[in-house]
Amino acid sequence: MSAGAGSVTTRAGAPPVPATGAERSLGSRLSQWVSGGLVRVFLIVVGLFWLVPTLGLLLASLRTPEDMAADGWWTVFTEPSQLTFDAYETLLKNDDITGSLLNTAYITVPATVLVVVIGSLAGYAFAWMEFPGRDWWFLAVVGLLVVPVQVALIPIAELFGSLGIFGSVTGVVLFHVGFGLPFAVFLLRNFFAEIPRELLEAARLDGAGELRLFVRVVMPLAGPAIAALGIFQFLWVWNDMLVALIFTDSGSQPITVALQTQVRQFGNNIDVLAPGAFISMVVPLVVFFAFQRQFVSGVMAGAVK
Repeated sequence: MSAGAGSVTTRAGAPPVPATGAERSLGSRLSQWVSGGLVRVFLIVVGLFWLVPTLGLLLASLRTPEDMAADGWWTVFTEPSQLTFDAYETLLKNDDITGSLLNTAYITVPATVLVVVIGSLAGYAFAWMEFPGRDWWFLAVVGLLVVPVQVALIPIAELFGSLGIFGSVTGVVLFHVGFGLPFAVFLLRNFFAEIPRELLEAARLDGAGELRLFVRVVMPLAGPAIAALGIFQFLWVWNDMLVALIFTDSGSQPITVALQTQVRQFGNNIDVLAPGAFISMVVPLVVFFAFQRQFVSGVMAGAVK
């Protein structure tokens, strides 16, 4: 077939001619540029820039108070002789800091385990078990996600005081469990609902009860969601200071409150504050980066149905 001047002549039924670089759309060119190596380099630079405060805190914790008072932490690159572990030796001799690290573990581990276990059982019940008012109860649980922690501080403090657990590790653990369960139930229920019904029915035909079905079939499939929930709960409880500041005393305070107390009492006690703050920061970082892939896949699986 013929065409006018400036047009391209093609035969009927011939495959379309690929567009040239000038004819490609702006969106197509931007998509190719975004997927290129330049953007990856940019993201790596952003990630390294995000880690600068952590690096600075690490190097500050390896310097003496005199060196930190004289100049910035970046001078260790030209004077590496400044690096020393004296601050960590001082930290290990500080009973308040070492005791608070243990208290942080005593609070974080039970709060994480209880939320995972109870949230898993409740999520499975809401997903696959029939009981009166199931949907309404689930809506009530989802509604609790929007309740701010600050609203419950005073009422729960009065309740814990009447029960005799105010100022103890037990009270802090119970508070974190109570406010961590709504998200846990929401996340795991959505994940469990994605399990094929045929798989569960086949297990029931083989004689599996609900508990055995939950332990042997459902839980092995829920690895990514369980990992995501565990990491999220661990990071939230480990880094918390508001709840711990209100519900703990001097014998049960975690590392976040202990460091805040050190700043208030000894403003120039940098040889204790720097290594203590770094240890408090590096533990959740290690946990997150160690299970980052499971965290992302679990959150996406629970959020997208």
